Amino acid sequence: MDPLEISPETFRRLADTIADLSCDFLTTLDSKPIFPKTSGVEVEKLFSTELPEQGMGAEALSALRDVIAHSRAQNGRFFGYVQGPGEPVAALGDLMASILNQNMTAWRSSPSGVTIERTVVRWLAEVVGCSGFVGTLTGGGSAANLMGLTMAREAKIPANERGLRGAPPSVIYASDQVHMAVPKAVAMIGIGRENLRTIACDSSYRMMPSQLEKALRRDKAEGITPIAVVASAGTVNTGAIDPLHEIAEIAHAHSAWMHVDGAYGALAAIAVPEKFGGLAQADSISLDPHKWLYQPLDCGCLLYRDLPMARQTFAYTGDYAKQLSDDPIEGFAFFEESIELSRRCRALKLWLSLRYHGLGAFRMAIQRDLAHAQRLVAAVRDCADLELVAAGELSAVCFRHLLRPDALEEERNQFNMALMKRIVRRGRVYLSNAMLDGKFCLRVCIVNHLTKDSDIEAVLPEVLAAAAEVAIPARSKA
Repeated sequence: MDPLEISPETFRRLADTIADLSCDFLTTLDSKPIFPKTSGVEVEKLFSTELPEQGMGAEALSALRDVIAHSRAQNGRFFGYVQGPGEPVAALGDLMASILNQNMTAWRSSPSGVTIERTVVRWLAEVVGCSGFVGTLTGGGSAANLMGLTMAREAKIPANERGLRGAPPSVIYASDQVHMAVPKAVAMIGIGRENLRTIACDSSYRMMPSQLEKALRRDKAEGITPIAVVASAGTVNTGAIDPLHEIAEIAHAHSAWMHVDGAYGALAAIAVPEKFGGLAQADSISLDPHKWLYQPLDCGCLLYRDLPMARQTFAYTGDYAKQLSDDPIEGFAFFEESIELSRRCRALKLWLSLRYHGLGAFRMAIQRDLAHAQRLVAAVRDCADLELVAAGELSAVCFRHLLRPDALEEERNQFNMALMKRIVRRGRVYLSNAMLDGKFCLRVCIVNHLTKDSDIEAVLPEVLAAAAEVAIPARSKA
């Protein structure tokens, strides 16, 4: 027997062990502290070990109990960042994808997998109101934003062959609430972060079209080429949705590419399409099924309307990879339309999950998340010790503890920073933070199909209980 080969009986025993561990984890999720009670030293001691020369056999799986015990338990009270808890049927699809081990480069490498991905991408375009868009699955919003802005650069300042030397000065525009993935992408495509214009937002943290128009006119008068305008369909801090229709009109009037970072919010169009007017006017859109379709990581997507531009941007085929078929189905290759070549079948989990539950179940889950957010907003407003700082259009709620009526802003910021740490340490709910207009805020983001009414009801009592354990900062003497 090959040294890496195992018998079907052994595989079944190992798979049964994994299934048992998985079921135990899922059935005890609510009873676990969300953040494990551990330390960096403890985790290093457990897992930073030497590579074994001789295999341990089935005993190797015993360490998975330690892996689970030192992992974050993303139950219904996990409200940090923008991440779903992972849908179990999709996880089984992911397991099957690993067993099949299909390479999603082209149809000839994975006839079923490539066809499923093209189908899933079509579904995603349809459910967000962008029928006719095409695209590809990615590792997440960062990769999708990078690809979208690479297409924008190639459309406005072609540089694939000769580079950017001699190119006219150029800029990209985004709001001052833009996700960090966009400045990273602007740097990677060679435009440079100094050439990212941040546009002021209104009191609801939405990009102001009037300020965008002014910036575009000013730059064009100075001979600067506008490459793209990046609008947000759900900002990371507050869930604000930029005025997409107005921004698209302005961008296209100035011959700029319109990219929408919809990694957080675009899929909420399944439940509240009326909030996303103008989305279909975009040239490219990023969205993340591992957020608001609750898929296991990773599963992002880039949608775009201009297929020839995608091919102009990404196609470069070596002789060994040339297609052997002129058939439009059998000759299809994702590597001619995206950055990646070798990649796993991300589509299988999403395809299986959507077929198992149906779109209606996901619509109801998203609607529940939105309703939970509004319920929390009302509770914060009713609490004299707390201040509601931002309640976006989606499911992010930002608030802070006031400490005392006469507290200085710096005192409140220090207190809320300490409060944030204490809440996480207590492990009963998991929040993140945001800095808004100089205010350090506690941030609850509800993208979680496991969240129940009781989980929302637990948030403020836990915040106030943790606040009672935090030392009040001493006021410095004048």
